[in-house]
Amino acid sequence: MAGFKHLLIVKFKEDVVVEDILKGMQKLVSEIDAVKSFEWGQDIEGEEMLRQGFTHAFLMTFEDKQGYTAFVGHPCHVEFSATFSTAIDKIVLLDFPSVVAKAAT
Repeated sequence: MAGFKHLLIVKFKEDVVVEDILKGMQKLVSEIDAVKSFEWGQDIEGEEMLRQGFTHAFLMTFEDKQGYTAFVGHPCHVEFSATFSTAIDKIVLLDFPSVVAKAAT
């Protein structure tokens, strides 16, 4: 699935219960049809010097940029973003049309 991607790479604040944030994010994506897929992971191999403190990555796929735009404006996203924003120490955010170089088999 190519489409349009929304990638977040984050470092959570020390006092944050990450499991609560993950549950909230999974609930969010299940409520918004524009999100076609959602994946996340926690770094377990990266050297500190290279990952610069970032610990988690989140990737959402949308059919197209219009789907992403609908997601951003959705009331559930607006509400969750306020909670998510207070939980993060650092973030890198990339939104891009993806190009499939090798499809999953």
